[in-house]
Amino acid sequence: MTQNILTASEELRGQRFIISGGGIGGAAGALALSLRGADVTLYERAPEFKEVGAGLQIGPHGVRMLEKWGLKDRVFAAGYLPERMQFRDAVTAETILTMDFGEDFQRHYGGRYLVIHRSDLLAILVEAAQEAGATLHNGVQVLGADTRPDGVTVHLEHRADGRPEDVEADLLVAFDGIHSVFRKEIVQDEPVPSAYVAYRGTSSLPDDPDMKDLKDVVGYIGPRCHFIQYPLRHGELLNQVAVFQSPRYLKALTEGTDVPEDWGNNEEFRNAFDHTHEFVRGRLGSMWLDTWWQMSDREPLDNWVVSDRIIVMGDAAHPPLQYLASGAVMAMEDAECLALYASQAAAAGELHWPTVLAEVSGERAPRCARIQTTGRFWGELWHVDGVSRLIRNETFRQAGRTSWYPYVDWLWDYDAERREYLQDPSKGELPEALQEWEYNIHKVIAQREGASPRTSSPSSSGTPAAWGSGQRERSSSSAASDSRKGSSPAS
Repeated sequence: MTQNILTASEELRGQRFIISGGGIGGAAGALALSLRGADVTLYERAPEFKEVGAGLQIGPHGVRMLEKWGLKDRVFAAGYLPERMQFRDAVTAETILTMDFGEDFQRHYGGRYLVIHRSDLLAILVEAAQEAGATLHNGVQVLGADTRPDGVTVHLEHRADGRPEDVEADLLVAFDGIHSVFRKEIVQDEPVPSAYVAYRGTSSLPDDPDMKDLKDVVGYIGPRCHFIQYPLRHGELLNQVAVFQSPRYLKALTEGTDVPEDWGNNEEFRNAFDHTHEFVRGRLGSMWLDTWWQMSDREPLDNWVVSDRIIVMGDAAHPPLQYLASGAVMAMEDAECLALYASQAAAAGELHWPTVLAEVSGERAPRCARIQTTGRFWGELWHVDGVSRLIRNETFRQAGRTSWYPYVDWLWDYDAERREYLQDPSKGELPEALQEWEYNIHKVIAQREGASPRTSSPSSSGTPAAWGSGQRERSSSSAASDSRKGSSPAS
């Protein structure tokens, strides 16, 4: 892989940035902007920088950015480089598609495929941002902001004593998560539950006789559930994720009653995988039972600009479902795109913040909408039953017999510098190859139901109703937030 390390520069010297949110996106933003010479201050409401969950996957588009920021050695030392990704049928355990991450993959995408513990990646980004000159504060919440012609006044609260404070900056970047304060300035919407819930678990890989030789990312898919395994921390840990559709959530939706707060609870978990292969059933004992993640996203935004001096990014702009394993990379792409476009404008003597923010939003919004909508379809595809499952399996096999690159090039071969979505917003649509998959599956369902292919819902095959229909409706109880809700990755 060709080295392409970004040389620290001074294009944004004198520009003051405030970042709200100290997750992976916020830390990446602090790093990317500081490397261009900006004066960056980040505020995180939690008392420490930490991430919930365990493993996450970083495709080659993310690895290339980490390399550009000079972090290749650190993330490779902390993470794990799987040899392959395998998709297996969860009922039979048959392998239906293998994606090899060897030399040909690396030449094609110019990067490796990495899995890493979420907390390890965040720690690396935080350390690197501080080394680049960013100032990071814990225990401080950003409550809001007022835009001025020449900047922004940001309103803070120090959580230890409730002390308010106002600070000034040229720009506010809101990486403040799925429950963003600033997204509400653009649209009044709420997180949308998917009816799926994730249980996670990590254990010692070397001590596991069945898994000690695991070198791949392995996913057992459908019906109505999936199960993911891969190593972490150079093979020291085994990361496992069990995801299933909640019958209680669907029952409440069907009956028009309030969705119970604890949908996806332990009682449902115990029965959710009864129809899967004995291997999958045998691995469920290592899952954490005290916490589970009710998987939600939001509708795509076509504009991320709050004002001439405020923009939302990361999960505040585009919380995805987790099927494309791209949530963290999307946030890092946001950070690099903003830093890149701002520094290019400054170098040309054309730094006009309304224009820069409009360009960043114009590039990133269609890209992230595509990931969100494709991720929704990908989840449907994973979880189908009956004849649709058989079609899905054969489609996967066919991709393996030919080439699977065309199905993921749009995702893994992206570089914001090409400005491809600004030039052609239609790139934000569902990829043509996946449109064909979707049509074929829905056609079979329609034939069974006597409906037209485009109006049918996959609900008859055990998946949620089509996005945009009843599945997308929320009850008042499901809108509440607790420790089990949000968009924490399930991959």
